[in-house]
Amino acid sequence: MKIFVDADSCPRQVRETVVRAAQRTGTEAVFAANRPIPGIKGRGITMELCPAGDGSADNRIVELAVPGDLVITRDIPLADRLVERGITVLDDRGRLYTRENIRERLSVRDFMVGLAENGMGMERNASYGNRELKKFADTFDSLLSRLIREEQNGKHTKN
Repeated sequence: MKIFVDADSCPRQVRETVVRAAQRTGTEAVFAANRPIPGIKGRGITMELCPAGDGSADNRIVELAVPGDLVITRDIPLADRLVERGITVLDDRGRLYTRENIRERLSVRDFMVGLAENGMGMERNASYGNRELKKFADTFDSLLSRLIREEQNGKHTKN
């Protein structure tokens, strides 16, 4: 069982939470990005430096992740690719992507992108504070514990 983090746009607080949890549980964590990310170090912590280019970090995560792993990303198209492969995916605000909700989230995302491309995009408030971090940490800890138990019991469930 590994934790993969789409690190390019991941908030620092989330990266730090993942590093601490990986160290505490002895779980390997892989951070994929197109540039070096500060603070990614420690036993079992890997920085996967990907070539510059559209989607290279995403493609690397898809290549490496398997069912039973946990991926942290806010990239909905990447989440869709992973969920289809039975991989557990969580965003940096604690929302779990599942087979039941990924199509709707992808549709909303595509709609919003279409609006923005046509000059009608809505203003977005991208604040990330204690409430968002707490929701992420609570959901992340719960999922991580479940996935570790499943690995120890020799079974992996699909979303």
